[in-house]
Amino acid sequence: MLLTTLGFFLMTAVAIWWHLRATGGGVVQAAAPAGRGTPCPHCKAMVPPASTFCPGCGVPQQIFEMVRAPVASGDQTAGGAPKALVRADMCVGCGTCVAACPEPGAITLRGKLAVVDDALCQGHGECVRGCPVGAILVTTGAAVNRVTVPLIDEHFETNVPGLYIVGELGGRGLIKNAVNEGKMAVEHAARMLRPGEPRADGRDDAVDLVIVGSGPAGLSAGLEALRSGLSYVVLEQGSLSDTVRKYPRHKLLLAEPVHIPMYGDLWVADGSKESLLQVWETIVANTGLDVRTGEKVQHVVREGPVFRVETTNGAYAARRVVLAMGRRGSPRRLGVPGEGMDHVFYDIVEMEAFAGKRMVVVGGGDSAVESALGLANQAGTTVALSYRGDAFQRIAPRNREKIERAIAAGKVTPYFESQVREVRHDVVVLERGGESIILPGDYVVIRIGGEAPHAFLERLGVRIVEKDVPLLQRQARAG
Repeated sequence: MLLTTLGFFLMTAVAIWWHLRATGGGVVQAAAPAGRGTPCPHCKAMVPPASTFCPGCGVPQQIFEMVRAPVASGDQTAGGAPKALVRADMCVGCGTCVAACPEPGAITLRGKLAVVDDALCQGHGECVRGCPVGAILVTTGAAVNRVTVPLIDEHFETNVPGLYIVGELGGRGLIKNAVNEGKMAVEHAARMLRPGEPRADGRDDAVDLVIVGSGPAGLSAGLEALRSGLSYVVLEQGSLSDTVRKYPRHKLLLAEPVHIPMYGDLWVADGSKESLLQVWETIVANTGLDVRTGEKVQHVVREGPVFRVETTNGAYAARRVVLAMGRRGSPRRLGVPGEGMDHVFYDIVEMEAFAGKRMVVVGGGDSAVESALGLANQAGTTVALSYRGDAFQRIAPRNREKIERAIAAGKVTPYFESQVREVRHDVVVLERGGESIILPGDYVVIRIGGEAPHAFLERLGVRIVEKDVPLLQRQARAG
């Protein structure tokens, strides 16, 4: 009887273990009944409704917000009175919509996000016409933020087995989320690869892991790979932690410590990018993390049991690939002296952080015009716009109207048929008609296009979807 009972429990344990392993890469299960909480996607422990951290593994549940969000179906125009809806993934916090709205208090800035008061909003749409980046729409549907993101599971693995997406590229731009996602993706890869065991693929030339990008997600992934005993390499097209170096926000805020593999808790309370960069550089130096800068990944393709990762310097064979390269993709560069300086940006988010500054915007498309308009709306900011064309050729009609009004009002000074020749500490050197023009510039914003990351992902076979993320949750955190 004793042997029979022990055998029964052993078989049950094996069955449970096999089931958990088989479903480890699947879709997050449905939420538990109301009042009981929801299972943690990482360890399956039950998380109480009011808890933001899993009591079992300690993982913050916020990082699964995008994973749990449903794939969008239909439109956002069904039922109800028309109301303005702010797209949190596009809003740059410039405040133009607040000035444009005829209803006092209907739309306000809360932190870095425009927030609509449904009780006061009358659905006029003036905020839509006033927004320089097209981040507002009028809808009669549910209050959700519709975002376009790659489809990933709770391990941050895509529909392409062995290919992971972490950090900003997955739709979550917060640094603390990026660090956690990079760590968790590599933990899953390590469980699948089992460091120290012989590799069944027979490819002695293959590394276990290629990590693309050296921002917070990429460095965290690399450190976890090092800690786990995986063979790996971190590839960065720019300089070390270029994602943070070119981060479009001035201030960083980690509301609670973030655990960095092989380092410990990191807490940057309302600090600067420079302070975080110093921490990254110290960690890399102390751990010997293998980060190869100046090496851009051009293509990733499956070759039998491994991936072939092609770069500007050669190619790697990898059993798993983690993409941590940022949502902004690969911006086109000017290729001029001084372009790599810290006051040069390829995107900006906190428009108000540049109030009172001398700004130089480069480009003549919609993104450049929208950046110039948002900056021009800040108190005391001067904006010079350098464009090699003789007129704006391919911008949206609404942008054309707004930029023409801004130029006529003296808020934006255009320099048509000009090209940037050099960026210095506080000036930008232009060339126009064979003559040099020296523009004062505290900051330079280059918006001349580039390779969109979604196009790169689609070539890899990654499925891109639209998801509806509840807007009220995002607004509550934005304050």
